[in-house]
Amino acid sequence: MTKKPFVGQSAIAKGLLDLVHIDVCGPLSIPARGGFSYFITFTDDHSRYGYVYLMRYKSEAFGRFKEYRLEVENQTSRKIKVLRSDRGGEYLSGAFIDYLKENEILSQWTPPGTPQLNGVAERRNRTLLDMVRSMMSFTELPPSFWGHALETAVKLLNISPSKLIPQTPYEIWNGKPASYKYLSVG
Repeated sequence: MTKKPFVGQSAIAKGLLDLVHIDVCGPLSIPARGGFSYFITFTDDHSRYGYVYLMRYKSEAFGRFKEYRLEVENQTSRKIKVLRSDRGGEYLSGAFIDYLKENEILSQWTPPGTPQLNGVAERRNRTLLDMVRSMMSFTELPPSFWGHALETAVKLLNISPSKLIPQTPYEIWNGKPASYKYLSVG
């Protein structure tokens, strides 16, 4: 059962990487190919552009964040300013907190028991899981292929318009429209 929607709404960040939402999902009951039972999502608040990384263990979150940070800061020539997460233990290690301080990244942790305050990340994970279930229901592949479906779902969300923002996340993130020529319905 899910909680009722949170009525409050905060303003969207003014620039890329001004605010990044992070959340770990799992363990999923059936590991993906490669033994992955978890995934972590990163969502830029300004563009809603998202990344996903498969993980075997929750403890990989810090390493995945460093990998994500390196990639997006090199890609955009901008620095992550704020990282918003729940109070999961994977974000509260001394090493993770010290790394954020050393790199001048402000950490925003939501109060315990209030996942709605990390709503962007929570909704992203829920939407991704719904998309994965839908994709997997139309295939005869073994359930362990959910990791591939998840990566496809993120790509589809990044090139899909929404009511919230006037352009697709891809267009805001990359400064050019997405190409849809590789998509097929079949």
